[in-house]
Amino acid sequence: MKNQNEQKTERSLPNYGGQAVIEGVMMRGKKTAAIAMRSPTGEIEIHTESLNKIYQSKMMKIPFLRGVIGLWDALGLGMRALTISANAQTEEEEDLTGWQLTLTLMFSLSVAVVIFFLIPAGIGQIVEKTAGETAWIGNLAEGVIRLAFLILYMWGIGFMEEIERVFAYHGAEHKVINAFEAGENLTPDAVRSHSVEHPRCGTAFLLIVVVFSIVLFTLLGPMSLVWRFISRILLLPLIAGVSYEYLRWTANHADHPLIRILIRPNLALQNLTTREPSKEMLEVSIAAFQAMRDGERGVEPA
Repeated sequence: MKNQNEQKTERSLPNYGGQAVIEGVMMRGKKTAAIAMRSPTGEIEIHTESLNKIYQSKMMKIPFLRGVIGLWDALGLGMRALTISANAQTEEEEDLTGWQLTLTLMFSLSVAVVIFFLIPAGIGQIVEKTAGETAWIGNLAEGVIRLAFLILYMWGIGFMEEIERVFAYHGAEHKVINAFEAGENLTPDAVRSHSVEHPRCGTAFLLIVVVFSIVLFTLLGPMSLVWRFISRILLLPLIAGVSYEYLRWTANHADHPLIRILIRPNLALQNLTTREPSKEMLEVSIAAFQAMRDGERGVEPA
């Protein structure tokens, strides 16, 4: 049983996050992001940059809205981090400008919406019309197909050698954050024993979005194919905002027995997007975390 001081300390810890990049890890705080990458020569290169001021604005304290805003900015940051890490491997200096990043992000999101939302919606409409069943049957079929698409996608790309290494760095990112939150010294030997799973993982967020979409869309009444498509697009920000709050809430109460049951599917799905990292990968992840923490000096814990 943890005493009150230990529980208070845990609640005051900043909610640090990050993502795996090509041969490296990006760690994000409240005002600084740091990317550590293993160069082709074997050295660890560090890139740090200040985050958008929106992370420290009052808007990020508004429930539901902060999830949508933060998600959009995090996607842009993640794409920049991937570009920087790719350049480190090829020794190029190409970077995405503001409008290039926006267009690339818009295109990527559009493809994701078509594959994971509109195509399942169209199939659900066909099921509804063909089977002659009530609307909720088609909506439920749509949701099951969407979930299947997500799981198959994560499972399939895991067979690619380059993606396997990214997944291993993903595991290294989780281990370092888990070790920090447990009060461990951030050394490869100390970090190695921690889990590759983490309740605030982006993989968990995607699963929550899909599950919540199944619930919401199943409850909707019958509609034409056009309105079915429109509703899926218009309601996506709402689902993302609710999913973010749910993820945040469960992560902050992950020690509760009931919450541990609720988050089991989230943690289980991370087996598809994480791998056990090597010592060298842990060193890179630790370097990213320490560089981010250096840039966070003077920032109050969230």
